[in-house]
Amino acid sequence: MKKILIGILCLAALSYGCKKTPEENPAMEADVQAFLDDYTNEFLKLYYASSKAEWASNTHIVDGDTTNAYETRMANEAFADFTGSEEVINKTKEFLKHKNELDTQQVKQLEAILYSAANNPATVQDVVKKRIKAETIQTEKLFGFDFKIGPKSVSTNEIDNILKDQKDLILREAAWDASKEVGKNLKGGLDTLRALRNETVRALGYDDYFSYQVSDYNMGVDEMMALNRKLVEDVWPLYRELHTYVRYELAEQYEVSVVPEMIPAHWLPNRWGQDWSGIINVEGINLDKALEEKGSEWLVKQAERFYVSLGFENLPQTFYERSSLYPAPEGADYKKNNHASAWHMDLKKDVRSLMSVIPNAEWYETTHHELGHIYYYISYSTPEVPPLLRGGANRAFHEAIGSMMGLAAMQKPFLSNLELIPANVKTDETKALLKEALHYIVFIPFSAGVMTHFEHDLYSKQLPIDEFNQKWWEYKKTFQGIVAPTPRGEEYADATSKTHINNDAAQYYDYALSYALLFQIHNHIAKEILHQDPRATNYFGSKETGAFLHNILKQGATEDWRKLLKEATGEDINAKAMLEYFEPLMDYLKKENEGREYTLPVRPIFN
Repeated sequence: MKKILIGILCLAALSYGCKKTPEENPAMEADVQAFLDDYTNEFLKLYYASSKAEWASNTHIVDGDTTNAYETRMANEAFADFTGSEEVINKTKEFLKHKNELDTQQVKQLEAILYSAANNPATVQDVVKKRIKAETIQTEKLFGFDFKIGPKSVSTNEIDNILKDQKDLILREAAWDASKEVGKNLKGGLDTLRALRNETVRALGYDDYFSYQVSDYNMGVDEMMALNRKLVEDVWPLYRELHTYVRYELAEQYEVSVVPEMIPAHWLPNRWGQDWSGIINVEGINLDKALEEKGSEWLVKQAERFYVSLGFENLPQTFYERSSLYPAPEGADYKKNNHASAWHMDLKKDVRSLMSVIPNAEWYETTHHELGHIYYYISYSTPEVPPLLRGGANRAFHEAIGSMMGLAAMQKPFLSNLELIPANVKTDETKALLKEALHYIVFIPFSAGVMTHFEHDLYSKQLPIDEFNQKWWEYKKTFQGIVAPTPRGEEYADATSKTHINNDAAQYYDYALSYALLFQIHNHIAKEILHQDPRATNYFGSKETGAFLHNILKQGATEDWRKLLKEATGEDINAKAMLEYFEPLMDYLKKENEGREYTLPVRPIFN
């Protein structure tokens, strides 16, 4: 997942074309370059300080100790003061008046500077400082929360294991309830953050924080919302079949005689209902058992070996020395952020990952995903890419690469090559594809539907605080067909149990778009490079695949994302490759669902 950094520079690639513009002005270019060099030097110093403070706040949370919070706030305020200074804003705007006379990459960097300034403008300095303080407090409340089932404190890994493995519905509901208790502590903070974030970006002309984040794609809000709705519409026929299938299958598993119209949230193996794959076991593949014998460290090292087999370099030793890869030791006097993320600390060589790896299939896939981010960072950290453009082609590209590598690492030929499953093992291929659909297809209504529409309402429509929970569950039912186990009043704020709502705000459509992108890129690799079935590939050792990927990754944000995608795959962003991948499931599910009641509408209903 994405590096959590308050005040992060979102690297927009809003201009593209040839290296030189028709109206070259060497004197102007020289002035701009001098400004960019000075800005970059100071930016990198403050960015690194902010990253290190954030790292400490996320990896060593001690109840009652405010040292990290204070140091993080100071570092982020210094970063904000610089990037949002009036001098920086005024100079950048003045230079951009002459954009036709400048090198294209200079224009990109100037636009990235102005985009970053909108998150920290000095014209509302007091608001920026309040927002930074509020974000720091919110992070500590979220990751320092003491989750409990009854009187017993439990980790989020323990909650997840109950939801994945237990059949006792009373225990499942207790675990699910426990996972949402944190929302009571976060609701007021989210309301405060929403107001401060909106006020901050309005100082530079954005309508609200959601429109600000969307602009990183060179898109308007209406266009982004339409794209997300199109993704939901495209997968809906298959999702509707999956929803019907899962309602009946889970009712049988839990020995419930009356099949509910909507899926109770605590019936599902994921706290947010974004991934249902845990309900399917594919006979012949028991990754958890195989990986338990390997141990946690093997998972991380094997993910590195995968990338090296494609032609990438070994990770720097500092990655292992500085990362936080495993759960906090039992009995430790501190907590850590339990959400996996990859960090480009200095936009140069200091790359790290924050994980809590245990030897199971979920973390096996996650390690491959997170190292995808790490190798993306490394690939564009070259002299050819200015530091201010060291980001993905867009934010979704970063997620797409990580998720694609996770997908590739889970396919049967790949697993067999690693001897994690027996060679030529007989498996139910339909069940295997169903398990994947319960991960990838099911995610689209959650990401493009629930999360994107909730955050749009939160920031763009000023959703009242006393409607947070009602709106969240309205969207859960509309887009996912999921309901809470029992009525949830407005004392709760169940949306806030999702980390992104708090500290990676108004960007969750990144993940929806990334799934469309990953299947497009994976489809190209499978068919055009490996000449393999996209459902059964083995990337391991394919230097040609590595070269193809590296050509995308090394560009950073120097190319327009639409152009880069078109050149790589021959297509604009769409869900066709994803739907083609899962096409064999439709006939199977329709047969399985014969005589069953469908409770989702034939087409999704948008407000």
